[in-house]
Formats: sequence, C-alpha cells, structure tokens
Amino acid sequence: MAGGKEIRSKIKSIENTKKITKAMEMVAVSKMRKAQDRMRVARPYSRKLRNIAGHLAEANPEYIHPFMIKRDEIKKVGLIVLTTDKGLCGAMNTNVLRMATQKLRELETKAIPSDVVAIGSKGLGFLSRIGARVVSQVIQLGDTPRLEKLIGPVKVLLDAYQNGDLDVIYLFYTRFINSMTQEPVMDQLIPLSAERIKADRGTHTWDYIYEPDAQTVIDDLLIRYLEALIYQALVENMASEQAARRMAMKAATDNAGNVIDELKLIYNKNRQAGITRELSEIVSGAAAV
Repeated sequence: MAGGKEIRSKIKSIENTKKITKAMEMVAVSKMRKAQDRMRVARPYSRKLRNIAGHLAEANPEYIHPFMIKRDEIKKVGLIVLTTDKGLCGAMNTNVLRMATQKLRELETKAIPSDVVAIGSKGLGFLSRIGARVVSQVIQLGDTPRLEKLIGPVKVLLDAYQNGDLDVIYLFYTRFINSMTQEPVMDQLIPLSAERIKADRGTHTWDYIYEPDAQTVIDDLLIRYLEALIYQALVENMASEQAARRMAMKAATDNAGNVIDELKLIYNKNRQAGITRELSEIVSGAAAV
C-alpha cells in the first residue's frame, strides 16, 4: 500500500490537473458562445444567396448550371473533410473521420479514385497516414475563420468538377445540434439538388435586370453559394468543437474530483491505521513494563 507522502503527492498532482481542466472548460464555454453567434450570423447569408439563385434559375429555365447536372456515371469523387486543429474534444474528430474512411473504402471497393481536401490539422494527419490523396489543405484557421482562406483549397475541387475531372463532391463535418449533442454529417455538396437550390416561394414573382447577363450572374452566385455552404459547415464544426471540448473537460474535472476523494479516503484510512498501530505499541509497551 502506498505511503502517506506518496498519496499526498498524487493528490496535489491531480488537484493541479483539475485546475487546468476546469480552466479549459470555462474557456470552451466562452468560445462556444462566440462560435454559436458566428454560426447564426452565417445562416441568413447562405439562405439569401440560395433564394436569389433559385429565383434566377426559375426565371431562366433554359439554362442549367453544371453544378446542378447529375452525371450518369461516377468515375471520380471529391471529398472535403472538416476537422479541428486541436485535440481534447472527445470523439468528435474520430466520428467524422470514421465516416470519411468508410466512404473512401466504399469507393475503393468500386475502384473509384478520390481526391480529398483536408481542413484542419487532425484530419490532415489522419488522411495522410491512411494514404488518401490529399490535393489541397488548410490548417490553423484560428477561432475566427476567414472565408478567403477557404476559397483556394476548395476551388481545386470546384474547378475539377467544372472541368469534368470529378463527378460528385461530398462534404464531411460535425453538425451542431445543441451544447450536448453534435453529429457527424456526410453531405453531397455537388451536384446541387433542385430541392436544395429551390427558392422560397412568396406571394409574388421576381423580375431581375441582369448585368452583364443571367448566365454570368447565376454562375457567380452558385459559386458564392457553395462557398457559403462550406463556410457554414466550418462554423458549425467549430461550435461543435467547443461544445465537445467543454463536455470532455467537464468529465475530466469530475473524474479528477472523484479520484481525489478516493485518494483522500485511502490516505485517512492509512493515517488512522498508523495511529491505531502506534497506540497499540504504546499500550503493549506499558503492559510489558
């Protein structure tokens, strides 16, 4: 059985760890609120882009953008995988990477090659280890992501799809449900379904004046819309990261408290046993005299 000094040293060490995990929990709570605010602010922008693109598509049914045309045969696939740059957020990255790995294995069994864009250090490291073909990457986005840092890596896949080198693009990320629940998601980014791009119908019709022309405007709008979808997935992923980290640090803090209580109980038992043994020795010595 461990001695009293050793137990006291363990208790002190765990108490220090508990202070760290408690501080990280409080930081995660603060960052989660800010991430949720960014997530809510980003939604109206993508919704407005979708509505405008939908209205233009309805007004010009003779033109169908390549992003909305479904290919008859899938020859090559693109994947965008969003993970975190830091750890200590539970099984969040593991769940989304497991989903991406299952898709890669499914494509491999069908002999369909794939190109991957890795957003986040954890995903980049994992995808490199399993031998995935990572064509572009972006890491260290910080707590306040900027859309311009995403455009370059993502445009690699968008251009490949327009050129006919890719037939479908999937987006993997963690969707924020609430502070207790986050779920991994595989979303088909391209081709866009008609239901997804369909405009919200109101009580009136829309008429637009185009400059330079409807086709150019629709092309630019759909690219901006796809970028907005990826940015929305990124801010959802960041909100999920902070929520998962808060839960993980809270569990670590609670577990540290339980371990400290158990060690204190063992320490007190050892101390009481030592006192009892010393009293017995004193009594035995007095009786012998």
